[in-house]
Amino acid sequence: MALLDVDKEAQTLLPQLVATRRDLHRYPELGFQETRTAGLIAGRLRELGLEVQTGVGQTGVVGLLEGANPGPTVLLRFDMDALPITEANETDYTSQHPGRMHACGHDGHVAMGLGIASLLARHQSEINGTLKFIFQPAEEGLGGAFAMIADGVLHNPRPDVALAMHLWNELPLGQIRVTAGPAMAASSRFTLAISGHGGHGAAPHKGRDPILAAAHIITALQSIVSRNIDPLESVVVTIGQITSGTTFNVIPETALLKGTVRSYNMELHRIIYRRILEMATNVAAAFGCEAVMETVAIVPAVVNSPEVAGVVAAIAGQVVGPHNVVDGQEMASEDMGHFLEEIPGCYFFIGSRNAPAGFHYPHHHPRFDFDEQAMVYGVATMARVAAYYVMGDFARNWQRIAEDAALPDSFSTTTPANIPPSLT
Repeated sequence: MALLDVDKEAQTLLPQLVATRRDLHRYPELGFQETRTAGLIAGRLRELGLEVQTGVGQTGVVGLLEGANPGPTVLLRFDMDALPITEANETDYTSQHPGRMHACGHDGHVAMGLGIASLLARHQSEINGTLKFIFQPAEEGLGGAFAMIADGVLHNPRPDVALAMHLWNELPLGQIRVTAGPAMAASSRFTLAISGHGGHGAAPHKGRDPILAAAHIITALQSIVSRNIDPLESVVVTIGQITSGTTFNVIPETALLKGTVRSYNMELHRIIYRRILEMATNVAAAFGCEAVMETVAIVPAVVNSPEVAGVVAAIAGQVVGPHNVVDGQEMASEDMGHFLEEIPGCYFFIGSRNAPAGFHYPHHHPRFDFDEQAMVYGVATMARVAAYYVMGDFARNWQRIAEDAALPDSFSTTTPANIPPSLT
């Protein structure tokens, strides 16, 4: 199968991609509740002849496409959960479930995953190795990747390389972002519970106001990034929720602050949390209150293998042109980082913004939507990369490459960045 053939086949899939994506968009399901979505995926994969396992990580689906001959195993991961957002768009595929919406493009990811499976299943006799399609639940901060890993998704067979992608409205249609090394930040969340002494709003001197203490803590925390962290480092400290009080004229007993910390390394996380605790404790004490902190780790940084990223970048350049392949990092987080801690791989971004057509709203916005042509670029790129590993010279020589590198479980560090013009 020539590389050019992949592009042509991906373009012919556009009506199927659009129909699948819009069906999923009409019926969004939140994390660990994706039963309809999982059923649709499992049915489609079985129709294509894949070996299918359901209920992995609660609602996840795994499909194996076994090649005609032995070779490497490539993991292709697609997330499938929606968000608790009421959609503001008015289209013929607007969400039919109030309070739920595919506002991050995961409906498109599922459609692309099924499209890639359809495309590559046509060439099963040419495959040397195994393609492991993973449709993951609960990516949006609920631990879906960890749940699937705990259920053994990285075994039987264990992948040699992992791939994932995200439709991205921060990039224009026709661009693809590929980054060697850290691509998305580690993310964790924290809660500060501030306790004071309540009373009447007309007699504040008789109480200890936790809202006042909370306001000063919020202001103080903004100095951590500017005064405690090297300016050359990328760090975010955000308070996203304040909860306190029941009415206008009562000083409450407590105030609750919830926030997030983002960085590319855990040492910075430790410094930041030490400073948050010090500041919160001492500022609260200055107002006669007490502060207690609780932290929850969510996901590690998404760190791409430079070798696999080199392959993806070279192939992406053949799909959209080398000048349309860009580099960059995000302070957003993604639980694909759990997979990439175990398996060398690459997480990349497919540009999906088309402002003149109205597709320019950011992710997690109630009017988010994307240019569906982007799905063709995603299918073509990931299918080409997967085919490179299981259908080209690399697949035929993978055992020798692994042995020469003394890496029986991983070959990514020997992957060449210069991709031949054809897989055949």
